[in-house]
Amino acid sequence: MANLVRWDPFSEFTPLRQMMNQLMEQAWVRPPSAWNEGDVEPYGFDLYETGDEYVVTAALPGLRPEDLEITAQGNTLTISGETKAEEPEGEQRTYHMRESRSGRFSRQVALPASVQTDRIQASLVHGVLTLHVPKAEELKPRRIHVQGGSGTVHQIEGPRERTEAA
Repeated sequence: MANLVRWDPFSEFTPLRQMMNQLMEQAWVRPPSAWNEGDVEPYGFDLYETGDEYVVTAALPGLRPEDLEITAQGNTLTISGETKAEEPEGEQRTYHMRESRSGRFSRQVALPASVQTDRIQASLVHGVLTLHVPKAEELKPRRIHVQGGSGTVHQIEGPRERTEAA
């Protein structure tokens, strides 16, 4: 006896559906970087905290200190600058691929608490900008001296306590 297989007219569309899924995934799930210009910051910024300060680092390859402008207002830092595409005069170039960015950029970094804006230090070494932002005095832990009735002085230093005879 012969095996009969029922014909499914939609089975012919399976390769087309797979191709459409692949196209949509490439277009929307992983869009080309050129589509994101203006939406994604071109440089990596990090913010971390130490005991007395906040530190902001930014990878800014190819920039010089004179290409940057850094302002501080309240607890917000604004880092802006401009990268220029270097093209020799009189040379006609045809790019086959170009991922280097050029143009103006600006990034605001909100710090978690109050800072001393007049004591911010900035350095640019090997394309890495580092900002040292001291915390405001009221945020730093303070040592409090407590005298007991017996002439004993207790110094409280954060979570530890030390006792001395007066």
